Amino acid sequence: MKENRTLRAVVSGAAAGLVNGFFGGGGGMLLVPLLSRWLKLGDRKAFATSVAVILPLCVLSSAVYLFRGGLDLSAALPYLLGGSLGGILGGKLFKNVNMLWLRRGFALLILYAGLRAAFFT
Repeated sequence: MKENRTLRAVVSGAAAGLVNGFFGGGGGMLLVPLLSRWLKLGDRKAFATSVAVILPLCVLSSAVYLFRGGLDLSAALPYLLGGSLGGILGGKLFKNVNMLWLRRGFALLILYAGLRAAFFT
């Protein structure tokens, strides 16, 4: 049973890493449902664990893009600063948000990203 859970965790991480590396982000959108449904983590733990997993994946993907010449660090810096502030604020607000509304907001974010990618790029 533990091997099955470990295999599911490795496959989930690999899928999130593949999406993150291929699209330059978005691995967390795949990882949250996998963690909550496939690995049976509670919703709050799934969201929080996704953040913990995605950070090193983003660092790794960024390093690959940097070494291949596809990353402009000076252009990324303002987003990194703003994203850090948003991450701190989001982390503080996270514990007070009803899980139903958090799931709905997450679903709307995924829907928006999919529609934008499909029709508005």
